[in-house]
Amino acid sequence: MTPLLGRASLRALRRHPWQIGLALLGVALGVAVVVAIDLANQSARRSFALSTNSVVGRATHQIVGGPSGLPEAVYTDLRVAGGVRAIAPVVESHVTAADAPGRVFHLLGVDPFAEAPFRPYVTRLGAGAQADVAAFLAMPATGLIAAATARQLGLDRGDTLRVRAGMRLQDVTLVGLIEPDTTRGSAGPRALDHLLVTDIATAQELLGFAGRLSRIDVRVPDGPAGVQVLAAIGERLPAGAEVLRASRRSHALEQMTRAFHLNLTALSLLALIVGVFLIYNTLTFSVVQRRQLIGLLRVQGATRGQMFALILCEAAALGTVGTLLGIGLGVMLGHGLVHLVTRTISDLYYVLAVRDLAVSPGVLAKGVLLGVGASLLAALPPAREATATPPRVTLARSTLEHRARRGAPRAAAYGILALAVGMGGLWLSGPHLLPTFGSLFGVLLGCVLLTPLATVGGMRLVQPGLSAWGGLPVRLGGLGVVTALSRTAVAVAALMVAVSVTVGVGIMVQSFRQTVVRWLEASLHADVYVAPASPLVWRSDAVLAPELIERVAALPGVERMNTYRGARVESRTGLTQVIAIDLGARGKASFQFIAGRPASIWPDFDDPAGHDGRPAVIVSEPYAYRHDLTEGDTLRLRTGRGEQAFRVAGVFVDYGSDQGIVMLSRRVYDAWWEDPRVSSLSLHAAAETDVDRLVAALRRHAGTESGIVVRSNRGLRTASLEIFDRTFTITTVLHLLTGIVAFVGVLSALMALQLERAHEFGVLRATGFTPAQVWGMVTAQTGLMGLVAGVLALPVGIGLALILVLVINRRSFGWTLQIEIAPEVLVQAVVMAVVAALLAGIYPALRLARTPPAQALREE
Repeated sequence: MTPLLGRASLRALRRHPWQIGLALLGVALGVAVVVAIDLANQSARRSFALSTNSVVGRATHQIVGGPSGLPEAVYTDLRVAGGVRAIAPVVESHVTAADAPGRVFHLLGVDPFAEAPFRPYVTRLGAGAQADVAAFLAMPATGLIAAATARQLGLDRGDTLRVRAGMRLQDVTLVGLIEPDTTRGSAGPRALDHLLVTDIATAQELLGFAGRLSRIDVRVPDGPAGVQVLAAIGERLPAGAEVLRASRRSHALEQMTRAFHLNLTALSLLALIVGVFLIYNTLTFSVVQRRQLIGLLRVQGATRGQMFALILCEAAALGTVGTLLGIGLGVMLGHGLVHLVTRTISDLYYVLAVRDLAVSPGVLAKGVLLGVGASLLAALPPAREATATPPRVTLARSTLEHRARRGAPRAAAYGILALAVGMGGLWLSGPHLLPTFGSLFGVLLGCVLLTPLATVGGMRLVQPGLSAWGGLPVRLGGLGVVTALSRTAVAVAALMVAVSVTVGVGIMVQSFRQTVVRWLEASLHADVYVAPASPLVWRSDAVLAPELIERVAALPGVERMNTYRGARVESRTGLTQVIAIDLGARGKASFQFIAGRPASIWPDFDDPAGHDGRPAVIVSEPYAYRHDLTEGDTLRLRTGRGEQAFRVAGVFVDYGSDQGIVMLSRRVYDAWWEDPRVSSLSLHAAAETDVDRLVAALRRHAGTESGIVVRSNRGLRTASLEIFDRTFTITTVLHLLTGIVAFVGVLSALMALQLERAHEFGVLRATGFTPAQVWGMVTAQTGLMGLVAGVLALPVGIGLALILVLVINRRSFGWTLQIEIAPEVLVQAVVMAVVAALLAGIYPALRLARTPPAQALREE
């Protein structure tokens, strides 16, 4: 590209600042959404890695037991009799700060004398370290927290931190502050913010874990020496204990959120797709607006290559500036989204205490690549248009629109092909999510390519009634949609994609919510539920005190009490959530089975031996899907007596965990695991007992400081739906951002369309059209475009919802949902499209109505 062409390009861009500004805004918003989601996802992963590294430390392996942990004697035997020195005992759980709501600590009970090879920060207590170590060991209820955390809470060495673990409330005296390791390769200061370190005895007392350990950390060397150490350890372990690689559990937990992160990334890319329409629209407008100039330059000797380079350079400049703005906006947006992402992960999977945004160069580079790359990709069609057309044809304004209308059937044929490829990809992609999302984008592309022909068809359907309804201005507005198809089709497609995504995700969320509501109504069979308070929504380590269980069972008005025990046990596929349940007739009747018959399931459910040596269990639908299990299959779990085979007696509907659960009778659990503890209770009220009064009596009986959560059936259902709605908050935010991008795209397209037709409107004004008639014509055109986009978005959105519910949701989480299409969602979609188009057309309509005819007719 020559300097002369470059100056001509810059001058042309400067003459249309609004159009360029809207294009930059569209690109910036599209890039910002992608960058923000990527930063939030990566920050959540980094938070998990920091939390895991600070707890696991330098351990290479872990010795784990069943739900009740390991006896202390295992550690003593390995260290004294077995001579294994590189081991450290650990007691761990999550606790909350009683005086700082929302602050969750990872309680880590350790032996300081064994910690140096694993977690050096435990012995690095700053000034007066010897005195602190002595107090840490000799004084009861003492602990350590990070110095930065202490400053945030207004605490110092010697102060008291009150924490709650389930039903227990404990004052912990801070005898030292942990200073972060600033050496290269350390995890950094934020990795320690969530830790509360105590000695073994304090942790056992606080958690009610007397004489037990959560695990034993091990460091083994590489090579044959390490193999010998592991073999020596394995020979001394009791039944039910196992040596695992330290990375195995963290990897299993990280895999839980893989589908969640991938779904967010796919939603963010939709915003970028809409942003691509903006770039395409802007550059096409730039080419169309300068068709005469381009034709004259070609006649005077400018080559096709020079014009092609000119337009691509413009696209690169717009893409670069928009991308840089988008990266800055994405970082700011990421600060808010990271809290939504980490809160959702904490609700559903595991607690994330570190919630700072980590800005990664890789994410920023990805944003640059996507923004500039999408801009260049969008510029290819207009660049080809400017260079492939002979100069004589370039000077004719009608050529482009004639070609656009003639090419609509060909674009529709390509759209049908893209739809077929996308649907075939959905069928053939199997359980893999990335090809599934790629096929989904193929379906959307097919719908976009069908839009021009559908727009022409829609205008032909409504054209006969336009004259009778609104007169000549409205009729001309309808004709303008077709005659300027190269412009209007892009705007309609951008708005259609945004609205269809809103319809599709809205139907998916509504279907999910209504399915969960019906499931809760069927499965919550008791009148009152009692559980320890816990920072973990998805899983609680806390248990109920036996004396409290006895008092609750003896309360007037309680007819029947069922117990629940939730625990994680090892299986050949990793950690498995197991629920031991004591069911009555009403409880058994509440289950909905998709495999297995209740008449054959329940007779064997309470038999610890099983009729064929395999005790019966039932598994949830997500668990069965993830592990390819069905009725009659064998499931192997590590019990307190070693690995045991269980028979899958049935598969039941459950929406409480996307990882799935294994449910078994309390009698079977007691027979195979030495764990008499109870995680929660369900109570059936006696006849004529007022449930609300029973709940109030239970709360008074437990006391305000007991750490017990008592909810009625209705209250638990409401709390469950609140968590459900909270998990979809980030989806709502993404919808809003995508809608903003689409609105900017429609505004940009309408401005381009109306402003390049200024000469046409000048002729109309000169022949007698009033400003009000011009206003009516432009408004009718924008309203019709919004109507077409809204109507087209309905079938596309419903199809998208079917793919999300029946394919992507199933492959991501294993749930089967019932489709719920609320009529108000469809009506709102059409209204939203029309209103968005009308709002976007206000400024162009005002400008054109107020432009004097002489100025509009003046030749450039």
